Amino acid sequence: MKKRQFIKSLGLGLGIVPFTGFTTTNKPINPDTLLPKKLQPGDRVGLVSPSAATADIMEFTFAKEALEALGLKVVEGKYLSERRGHLAGSDAERAADLNDMFGNKKIKAVVCIRGGSGAARILPLLNYELIKKNPKPIMGYSDITALHNAINAQTGLITFHGPNGSGSWNSFNADQFRTVFFGTGGTITYKNELEETDDLVIKKNRIRTIHPGKAEGDLVGGNLTVLTALAGSPYLPDFKNKILFLEDIGEEPYRIDRMMSTLMLMGVFREIRGFVFGQCTDCDPSGGYGNLTLDQILDDYLLPHKIPAFRGAMIGHVPKQFLLPFGAKMSMDANQGILETRGAIFQ
Repeated sequence: MKKRQFIKSLGLGLGIVPFTGFTTTNKPINPDTLLPKKLQPGDRVGLVSPSAATADIMEFTFAKEALEALGLKVVEGKYLSERRGHLAGSDAERAADLNDMFGNKKIKAVVCIRGGSGAARILPLLNYELIKKNPKPIMGYSDITALHNAINAQTGLITFHGPNGSGSWNSFNADQFRTVFFGTGGTITYKNELEETDDLVIKKNRIRTIHPGKAEGDLVGGNLTVLTALAGSPYLPDFKNKILFLEDIGEEPYRIDRMMSTLMLMGVFREIRGFVFGQCTDCDPSGGYGNLTLDQILDDYLLPHKIPAFRGAMIGHVPKQFLLPFGAKMSMDANQGILETRGAIFQ
C-alpha cells in the first residue's frame, strides 16, 4: 500500500492525526514563485472545509450558489459536511479533500468554505509535491492563513487571500473576484473604498500612515494569530525583502502586542521591506487604565525600522475585503494606502 493511502486509511479509520508529512522539510525551502493556472468562467472549482465545521446547513447552499452566480461549477469535497468536535471531520479527511482537489485535473481552483480553527493540524498531511505539479488557485482567509503560508513556503505557489465560500459576496467582493480571476491580467490596484455620508469628514475605511514611503516585494502574511502560531515550523515562508500584511479579530491589544513581539523576536521586522495592517475587528481593550492602544503597539514595533507602513487597509474580517495574491510581487505606497501587483499572477 502506498504511503499516502496508508496514512489516509489510518486517519479515516481511527479518527486520529498521523503527524507525518509527504514532502516537508525541517525548514522552509524558499522555492521560486510558482504561478497558478488561470481560472475561466464555466470552470469547475472544488469546495472544501479545511478548518472548523459548518453548523448551519444553509451555508453550504449559500456558498454553492454564490460561486455558481460567479459563473463557476461547484464540486463539493467528499468530506465537506463532516464533523469531528469543532472540526470539519478528522484531520485525515480534511487533508484528503484538499489533496484530492489538487490531484483532480478537472478541478481548476479550490475554495475554502470557512475558517475558524484547525487548518494548521493538517499541514503535515498535505501532498506538497502534488500541489506543485498541479498549480491552481486556492482561496480563503482567517484560519486559511495556515494553508497560504505552508503552500507558499513549501511550493512557492501564489494563493489568494480573500472571501471564504460562505462569506459575504456583496458587489465589491464579487467585482474583486472577477477582476482577479477573469480579468485581462493587467495591474491590479488595491485602494480602500471611501464611503461618503452626511458627515463633514469621511471616517470609514481611512488609512493611517505609520511610516511614509514606497516598497516592493512578495506579499505574505494573513491572520496574525494563525501566522504566529506557525513560528518555528517549516510552514512559514522566508520574510526577507517581503511585504507583510496582517489582520485579526477579537483580540485585545495586549494579545496583539504579544504576537507582534513574537514576530519581533523572530527578526521579521528587520527583514521585511514594507508592512500593511488591515482591520482588527473587535480588538478594543476590555476597559480600565494600563492598555496600550493598537496604534502605540504598531508604532513601537515598526517605527524603529523606518520601513514604509500603514494601517486600515480593507483586509480581514470585514464585509468588503481585498482579494490579494499571496506570494505575488507587489508594490506599496504607505502615504496613499495603496497596494499594486507587479507582474503576472497567473500562467
